[in-house]
This record gives sequence, C-alpha cells and structure tokens, in this order.
Amino acid sequence: MDMPTRTTDEVNLGRLNTALGFLVRLAQIKVYEHFFEECGERGLKPGEFSVLWVILHNPGIRQSALGQRLMIKRAHMTKLIRSLEDQDLVSRRIPDDDRRAVEITLTPAARTMVEQAGDWFFAYEDSVGSNLTTAERQQLMVLLQKFTGLD
Repeated sequence: MDMPTRTTDEVNLGRLNTALGFLVRLAQIKVYEHFFEECGERGLKPGEFSVLWVILHNPGIRQSALGQRLMIKRAHMTKLIRSLEDQDLVSRRIPDDDRRAVEITLTPAARTMVEQAGDWFFAYEDSVGSNLTTAERQQLMVLLQKFTGLD
C-alpha cells in the first residue's frame, strides 16, 4: 500500500503546533536562516556578536558571568573566548584576587569593529518579525523577555 505524498503544508504536526518549546526552536531556526541570508557574508555569527557586544558594554566582565548571562555552557564559552582571542578580538586577564577567574576585554580594534557591526546587526534585528505588526512584535518581545527572565 503506497503512502500518499504530502507537500510541506500538508504535513500534520499534531500537538506539536501548540508545543511552546517546538515553536521557539522553529522560530530560532527561522531567525538564523534569515540572518545568514542577510548578513552571512559579514563573517560574524549571531552568538559571536552577542558575546562581543556584551563585553563591549561590560569591559573586564568575568567569563563565568558572561556565560551565565548569555546561557552559554562553560565548555562552549571557553572555546568561544579562545577563538575570539586567536582572532585578536578579546584579551583575557586573570585577576589577582581570584586566580580561578578570567576577565575579558575587547581589543581596541575589536571595539571599533563591534560598534560598527552593531549598526548592521540591529538594523537586521529590526527586520526580524516583519510579518508581525509593530504591536505584535512588541508583545512578542515582552513575552520572550518574561519567558527568559530578562524582564
């Protein structure tokens, strides 16, 4: 017995279309796909930009606090900071008062690059959710901030 061929629109998701985690995951995939279509040639990934942006606004931030705030696992954060250091974008310093901690600062060249990247990154971000009304987009942001604990 042959199974009917379905188009994408005909695929039945069952209860998945009301599963919040599933919908958030699809939303993230959609945003990332759009980001790489629009900004991929710039060579900076959204996660890298976020880390650099937070360091720009918090010079000397401890790596552990940065990772916790951005919900990045310790091992991944260590790998990411090492990569950014290899690209001469950040410098690490071990403070005298806590030899286990690592403080992160942007290099002067990175500071300029991140400030300039902020222009195109936030212009891109302003286009996310363009199929929503301004009120719907604002409501979604408020709900996501509440959901993630950023409110």
